[in-house]
Amino acid sequence: MPTTETFYEVMRRQGITRRSFLKFCSLTATALGLGPAYSAQLAAAMETKPRIPVLWLHGLECTCCSESFIRSAHPLVKDVVLSMISLDYDDTIMAASGHQAEAIVAEIRKKYKGNYILAVEGNAPLNQDGMSCFIAGRPFLEQLKEAAADCKAIISWGSCASWGCVQAAHPNPTQAVPIHKVIHDKPIIKVPGCPPIAEVMTAVVTYMLTFERIPELDRQGRPKMFYGQRIHDKCYRRPHFDAGQFVESWDDEGARRGYCLYKMGCKGPTTYNACSTVRWNSGVSFPIQSGHGCIGCSEDGFWDKGSFYDHVTDTRVFGVELNADRVGLAAAGTVGAAVAVHAVASTIQRVRQPGDFGDRTPGGNPGADDPAKQQTGERS
Repeated sequence: MPTTETFYEVMRRQGITRRSFLKFCSLTATALGLGPAYSAQLAAAMETKPRIPVLWLHGLECTCCSESFIRSAHPLVKDVVLSMISLDYDDTIMAASGHQAEAIVAEIRKKYKGNYILAVEGNAPLNQDGMSCFIAGRPFLEQLKEAAADCKAIISWGSCASWGCVQAAHPNPTQAVPIHKVIHDKPIIKVPGCPPIAEVMTAVVTYMLTFERIPELDRQGRPKMFYGQRIHDKCYRRPHFDAGQFVESWDDEGARRGYCLYKMGCKGPTTYNACSTVRWNSGVSFPIQSGHGCIGCSEDGFWDKGSFYDHVTDTRVFGVELNADRVGLAAAGTVGAAVAVHAVASTIQRVRQPGDFGDRTPGGNPGADDPAKQQTGERS
């Protein structure tokens, strides 16, 4: 099988020193949320494994995923595109056009059959035989099926490819569907968001190159290391939520104090993404930090769940709808009750004989060596 250069070979050819290469590997491991020990594993992969051939197709979409991708800072997208992967086709950023561009797809399918990654941005319309998305004289639906037939795995970039997004919202006149509704015989990694976070996109590619496998996915097909925890659980406004301190109207005193945006329609309690930890624009901010509630763009069907400014959830976590004084009293009462229960349990334990509950052997930690399980948390 033909191979491409390794990442390390490309970097050395570009004049990058060994020291700078190792520093890059350390920074990339940190961006992936991996421990220091994985820096060496990452370096070994970059030195020995050929770059991954990638075909990046565009269906019905607005190109926001590509715009996000090219703004990645950790790792820099130039390192991903020029060194880590062999991005052979992407009609948004490639220099070739016309027949020359389309010939590349056929060449990669033949040359790297069964060994290239198919990245898809956008979705496929089924109505009118796919005529709502026509590229190079052919329906996108037809191109998608051909490219998927010989690929190793598929990455569905963004909510359009993962869920359908606005094109598939009611009444969906083009019958637009996400990629997994069309392709059923290939592994599909969904990286939803409108758009996804740039560093999440590049990290998924880096992980696949380094460990030669797809990252661990949740039950919806999303990488657990980035979609394993709710935005709400890591939001810096969470203490205000627990204290019952909410923004009641835009630009009120609560808004100026940075209170929780739940009552303004924030979908953070029901949205799984890394926005509150990785953040956007090289970690500078994210929508909630900028004063706007989360709209839940990484969740399936978010366009059809009503207004972005309505409570479409019924989140009843400790403190909701209560003021700070009542929450404080409730907390004090809970602590007092817990102390009493603990005292009773301790007394009972002292009078029990050893072995009442059998031999309790501490359980193991399955998956402890899997770097995807060492991330910011998993959805249970």
